[in-house]
Amino acid sequence: MYCSVLSATVSGMEMIPVQVEADVSDGMPQFTMVGYVSAQVKEAQDRVRTALKNMGISLPPKRITINLSPADVRKEGSRFDLPIAAGVLMTLGRIPPGSLRKTMVLGELGLDGHVQEISGVFPAAAKARELGCTTLLVPAGNAAEGGLVGGLHVVGIQNLQELLNYCCEGKMPSLPSIENQKKEDGKEPDFSEVQGQTAARRAALIAAAGFHNLLMLGPPGSGKSMIARRIPTIMPPMSEEEQMEVTRIYSIAGMLAKGEGVRRERPFRAPHHTMSPQALAGGGKQPSPGEITLAHRGVLFLDELPEMTRTTIEILRQPLEEHRIVISRVSGNYVFPASFLMVAAMNPCPCGYLGDENHPCTCTRTQIDKYRAHLSGPLCERIDMCVEIRRVSYDSLTAPLTGSSAEMREQVLRARELQRARFRGTNIKCNARMQARELQEFCIPDAEGQRFLQLAYERYHLSPRRYHKILKLARTIADVQGEAQLRQQHLAGALQYTRFFEEES
Repeated sequence: MYCSVLSATVSGMEMIPVQVEADVSDGMPQFTMVGYVSAQVKEAQDRVRTALKNMGISLPPKRITINLSPADVRKEGSRFDLPIAAGVLMTLGRIPPGSLRKTMVLGELGLDGHVQEISGVFPAAAKARELGCTTLLVPAGNAAEGGLVGGLHVVGIQNLQELLNYCCEGKMPSLPSIENQKKEDGKEPDFSEVQGQTAARRAALIAAAGFHNLLMLGPPGSGKSMIARRIPTIMPPMSEEEQMEVTRIYSIAGMLAKGEGVRRERPFRAPHHTMSPQALAGGGKQPSPGEITLAHRGVLFLDELPEMTRTTIEILRQPLEEHRIVISRVSGNYVFPASFLMVAAMNPCPCGYLGDENHPCTCTRTQIDKYRAHLSGPLCERIDMCVEIRRVSYDSLTAPLTGSSAEMREQVLRARELQRARFRGTNIKCNARMQARELQEFCIPDAEGQRFLQLAYERYHLSPRRYHKILKLARTIADVQGEAQLRQQHLAGALQYTRFFEEES
């Protein structure tokens, strides 16, 4: 007897429908799986056989063949256990043939028949709805995640017995409620906790307002990490489309907490500087999202930037320029979204105290040059602004807390509203994404500003890319100040954030 059950597999950021075909026929007793399957999927035959046995269902001494179609797509993971078990039960006559019509089935089996949670249920539910399915059958722990996609009847089961009850008798397991996890009151970081550092706070505000990549340069303990951690709190709320994008990424990565629902807060990723290139970009035989993609629509904080390997650092060049990352494999190219705000931090020298009046620097010029040489010219060209952070004075450290994230966010929102009106009808959402056409239309300085810009271009030998970044940054500074005309003061403010890059070039 032959039957087929619909399932799906992850390929990069896409969900590909897979037909799990099962056939039981006379012949030498064996359990065969075909269809370009990985070792994880092949192990499903033992899990399914044992789970059925422990439920009191013995497989007949016949030839059982499972085919996962299409055969040219590699299948990985344990998500096919449940559809394989359903297909086998259907071929044995334990499940009515039409009971899983227009139903997508996903889930991993334990040896006792318990159905365990898997990753990627949210995008699988979206694909099921796209294919015209009416029902999604998943582990009970994933039912809330599947329920985030409207237009589907989500059935969450805890074991194979509930699968039999549902298919044979129509008994519906209880569906877990969808609840968003909330942070404890008072636990969210706030900019009011950052004492002093007026210049750094201003730079963070401008970076958030225009989505400009930021590099903070300062000695150890000056507050670089503290400032970076608070930048998401002043960024605009994510739109519904952005929330769905981020939720999809975290679902595929298996990082959605149980009962979390749609992710509404912007991601903040702070990987350790010893991470591998694969951890940053995403890798593996079947590539999965890396830190760059996990920071999509949020902040990627790279502390101790020069301590990262040169190979890892250079991976940032493509996503910073194209806002996506492409991973090439023999099976094809995998495209991952990478529209993030990069915030990096570094010491001025290996010991960290270059220019510090209270701590003499012990580094030689050669050591300093070698340390900074980890940042290549092409990478520096893709960083919009650099701010130097000094040690906080005692008076600033003991002063009352002022300048909350809520107040700074209001300034960011006003600047973003100006940008939204400016770019209405286009795909551009912030100043940092402007192209040559928009620069000529919205970034024309007054006469005094043009003379200043020409002088700076010739004096500092600016590259065309750096010249355009100064214009974009000046446009954001003007937006924060609520001014429509670009003036010399805005250009001078933008130029001061490039001093570090000028010294390195």
